[in-house]
Amino acid sequence: MVIYLIKLVVFDLDNVIIDGEGIDEIGKLVNIEDQIATITEQAMQGDIDFETSIKKRVGLLKGASTEDIKTLANEMPLMKGAKEAVSTLKENGFDVAIISGSFDIIADTIKEKLNVDNIFTNSLVEKNGILTGDVTGPLVSGSKLDVLSKFIEEAGYSLDECVAVGDGANDISMIESAGYGIAFNAKHALKENADIIVETRDLTDVLNVIIYLNSENTEEGADVDKEVAVETEVVETTDVVVENQEEEQVADATEEVVEEVEEVEEVVEEAEATEELKEAEELVEEASEEEAESAEEKPVKESKPKKSKKPKNTLPEPDFDLADTIEGVRTQKDEREELIAKVADEREVFNREAKEQRKIRDELNSELKENLAKAIEFRNQRNEINKQVEENKKIRNKVNEEIKNLEWSSGKKDKIRIETEIKKIDKIIETRVLDIKKENQLVKNANDLRKELAEIKEDDKVKEEAAELKKKSEEYHAKVVELSEQAQEAHEQMLSYFRKTDEIRTAADEAHKLFIQARKNASAKHEEFKVILSEIHVINKKLGSSKNRKRRFDKPSGSSSNKKNREEKERAESIFDKFKNGKKLSTEELLLLQKYDIN
Repeated sequence: MVIYLIKLVVFDLDNVIIDGEGIDEIGKLVNIEDQIATITEQAMQGDIDFETSIKKRVGLLKGASTEDIKTLANEMPLMKGAKEAVSTLKENGFDVAIISGSFDIIADTIKEKLNVDNIFTNSLVEKNGILTGDVTGPLVSGSKLDVLSKFIEEAGYSLDECVAVGDGANDISMIESAGYGIAFNAKHALKENADIIVETRDLTDVLNVIIYLNSENTEEGADVDKEVAVETEVVETTDVVVENQEEEQVADATEEVVEEVEEVEEVVEEAEATEELKEAEELVEEASEEEAESAEEKPVKESKPKKSKKPKNTLPEPDFDLADTIEGVRTQKDEREELIAKVADEREVFNREAKEQRKIRDELNSELKENLAKAIEFRNQRNEINKQVEENKKIRNKVNEEIKNLEWSSGKKDKIRIETEIKKIDKIIETRVLDIKKENQLVKNANDLRKELAEIKEDDKVKEEAAELKKKSEEYHAKVVELSEQAQEAHEQMLSYFRKTDEIRTAADEAHKLFIQARKNASAKHEEFKVILSEIHVINKKLGSSKNRKRRFDKPSGSSSNKKNREEKERAESIFDKFKNGKKLSTEELLLLQKYDIN
């Protein structure tokens, strides 16, 4: 599967970037807003095609003043969150464009306000500051997809790397074709064709969706190679400051995953499967005790009041038939006791698996946090170094400008001009066939220029000052190169930790899934355990009412023995956990581990 990172975000203008419909507002200037609004609504709902609607509406605007429209454009409110959304997208490395069937007279003002690089709109035709009622532009008869396709081809993007945001039927073509199409507070016709629907009138909600989509598409931290290109020329050096906003979004996404896993832990740990096991075993003991007491009571003897026990679990109603004979009932009891022991063992296996997977998950989450912290540390380090790179570049470039001004003021400009003219004359003499008179004249002109060149003398003081400035420029340039290399090193470290973080997150997610599955399996076994236990209750009541006291007292009680075995086994498990953490074992503890085959 090919993963595409989002590189370009395209917005509609009216009712998306600005809070209103531009042409409707212009209509108010000539008191035809109702007629304009009716046609606009028909177009937005898809009832008439956009070309017909735009020509009809612009025709009604004939006679409007362009100055009034410019004033209107300055006063039109931006959509809530527009500034934050556009600036944050640009800061995070996204290209931002606006494609709108509206008009440049409005869009140019918005372009300045939001610092948008690319805007594609129509133009209102005017003569002497008055609209003629005509309209031109790529979006009169062409679709927004046509404009978008041409732009991304020139910019080197693909449609899969683009997010389109619109609100009306004329946005359908680009919404359908873009990698992700977002319907923003949109008409029904557009919602049916969008990938994502945002119902609010706040563009920061769209921003959050885009950041999330890009983080989801970021695989193994980032697949984009970054280079630091540094030339050695003092005056015309180009330095690349290391940036990787995609990785920062991965960090944010990873932090969210950690928080989600921690929230799941809090819920899960409230009802551990091991606790359910203990509760069920206590139910067995309670059942045995109650049955023994019931069999020993005499009708004429008043028993001592017993403390009421709060039930820790509720047993289901049994649904089985008791055997007709006592021997048959005893056989049923033997069968169920054998079965309940088997189910308890199976449940214990699942509980151990859940415990182990939870431990693995917790360890991975801990490791994930450490890696994420390291990645963020190197990211911050890189950003700080980049600031120093920028500061040194500004100083270096300022010094280079001073050098240039000094050299021009010292006569260098005249020297370059004369040398250029001499070269031109020499080339003409060498390459053309000239009559002797014309050739002599050119030779004389060249000689005169050489004399003039020889008389030009540069100011020694200026030359010394320029030399000092060049030395200073070279020092700042060396610092820029050194810092750029440090920034690249920090950047590569950051990438390494982000990739490792993503690997750990995947492993932690898998361990968590296995933990949840083991929990479900343990719970299912526990429910099966309770059903059998409920049947044993019924059997014990039947046997208790038909046994004499002597027989019951002759039979050894198994509950205390089971309880002792359970306590010993729990102690053995506790000893083994301590042994894994480095505790030395006594002979008694070692024998206990061997008894329960814990290794």
